[in-house]
Amino acid sequence: MTVSASIRPARKKLPARYNAIVLPLILSVLMTCIVSAISTLTSIGLVEGFWEKWLGAWGISWMIAFPTLLLVLPLVRRIVAALVEQPGR
Repeated sequence: MTVSASIRPARKKLPARYNAIVLPLILSVLMTCIVSAISTLTSIGLVEGFWEKWLGAWGISWMIAFPTLLLVLPLVRRIVAALVEQPGR
């Protein structure tokens, strides 16, 4: 181990109770970013003003996706648990 690694403070993590918010937050940001970029690119092409149009589309889709994930993720987890064998059982 190097000296610089040993004196670097450990990164503080959020408590586990925030998992139910952080998971859908990150998932919705990444998914809507990728999907809206592809959708915008296929509908208007790489034209002048593409980035502004894409950011607008991304913002709207994220505002819908995040609350939707908060609502449906518990249902999705139950469906997956019914279909996939859980470890240790």
